[in-house]
Amino acid sequence: MDLLNTLVDKGLRRETPTRAEALAVLGTSDDDLLDVVAAAGKVRLHWFGRRVKLNYLVNLKSGLCPEDCSYCSQRLGSKADILKYTWLKPDQASQAAAAGLAGGAKRVCLVASGRGPTDRDVDRVSDTIRAIKEGNEGVEVCACLGLLSEGQAERLREAGADAYNHNLNTSEATYGDITTTHTYADRVDTVHKAHAAGLSACSGLIAGMGESDADLVDVVFALRELDPDSVPVNFLIPFEGTPLAKEWNLSPQRCLRILAMVRFVCPDVEVRIAGGREVHLRTMQPLALHLANSIFLGDYLTSEGQAGRADLEMIADAGFEVEGTDRVTLPEHRVGVGGCGTHEGGGCGSHESGGCGSASSGAGVCGGAEASSDTGTGAGAEGASGPGTATEEAGPADGPRTDLVAVRRRGAGTDLAPNA
Repeated sequence: MDLLNTLVDKGLRRETPTRAEALAVLGTSDDDLLDVVAAAGKVRLHWFGRRVKLNYLVNLKSGLCPEDCSYCSQRLGSKADILKYTWLKPDQASQAAAAGLAGGAKRVCLVASGRGPTDRDVDRVSDTIRAIKEGNEGVEVCACLGLLSEGQAERLREAGADAYNHNLNTSEATYGDITTTHTYADRVDTVHKAHAAGLSACSGLIAGMGESDADLVDVVFALRELDPDSVPVNFLIPFEGTPLAKEWNLSPQRCLRILAMVRFVCPDVEVRIAGGREVHLRTMQPLALHLANSIFLGDYLTSEGQAGRADLEMIADAGFEVEGTDRVTLPEHRVGVGGCGTHEGGGCGSHESGGCGSASSGAGVCGGAEASSDTGTGAGAEGASGPGTATEEAGPADGPRTDLVAVRRRGAGTDLAPNA
């Protein structure tokens, strides 16, 4: 297929696809799906080999958020039966992180619900970052605390944070349809603050909220313009008790096409499969490893993922290897002086002169309070807040799989051992 040959060539040269080409990937048929995966897999293999980076989420503060993000189980007015607790102490958070690190995670993502941190919250998270870094040589720490005020990104960086997550989530044109308590521009501003402070920026999207193909392309091109080092791709878990509870719009095939499109648009960036992969990719998760070079290990913020051991077995069975702390995730041209992925110029791959890609919407930032996995599944930093309790029977193979949605009842905020 000429389209795929063109996209592979562009990906290997770090050249931006056209919007028409990106849309065409989403419009390919199921008959062509394996060809799409193989083509995007060549780009992934070129820049990241067969390495898979493991990330581990620690939900520092769960629920009780004043923001109204429609996809999030922690939102204002949510009736989802999730865990609710206030801030973990630094030693509690460090203990929770230790389970993920023991399981092979290279990055710990510290997430807290809320619009954004107070200065006291930043002090608290800074103490947690230091606690995790002590005795864990090479571990990366990403904070995801919502909208940042002036100077807060710098303080997190001084405390040892390597990265900051704030997702754009959806296109600028449709952002007001899912959130009214902050704006798309607020989100963009926070990503810029993270960049300016020398933090590695992590910003991604949520698919499955009823958006069009054009919306998906818009947000991915906007992300390329923002130039994050990592792009988490969340798949909405429709939480019972949230406004998007009935939005079951994804199939495994569509998820794979979305991941392939992201890889073609951001060829040399860490693409992370985030919340919802178990619910929507299901048995096709191993194919997604040919597109993404990063996943979350174990559970998400408010939902349970598949067993950590199953994640590791899946990676090995698919012929990939877990990336160790002795390896730099990003290609050399994206790595700056002493940052975990901070780079000197160049966009998400495209050219040497600055921004990546021609996004019609300009840059934007992740705002608010949802954290990296603000999808109701698990994060971003990436990730997502988890889904609600499954009360319905499983639907047909092509229908809602509410049986796969499980609220997290273990790990951080509980007395039970975590899944890692």
